[in-house]
Amino acid sequence: MKPFDIFIAYISWDGGGKNRPVLAFILGDNTVDIYQITSKYEGKSEAIRSQYFTINDWKQAGLDMQSYIDTGTLITLSMATFKNNTPIGTLTENDKHRLLAFLNNQN
Repeated sequence: MKPFDIFIAYISWDGGGKNRPVLAFILGDNTVDIYQITSKYEGKSEAIRSQYFTINDWKQAGLDMQSYIDTGTLITLSMATFKNNTPIGTLTENDKHRLLAFLNNQN
């Protein structure tokens, strides 16, 4: 596992959860901080859209459709969550640089 790899992981919330693509961002000893990836953009409020980073090279990243990284919440998961997972892809160099600039501008 490397930063900027994309995996499918089970994300739970009150009352449910589902498998979804996630971006590995910060790797710890036994944890990984991830951002969720979504294809849902239309119909979201401007406040939410402002936290969404557009993945330009989504096909090269192993995704099936135009997708967005939800930078609103960084989630910490156990590294064991990914034990038997292989990445479905990784962000391109272009999208990596754009994401880091986007995150720097959010602060």
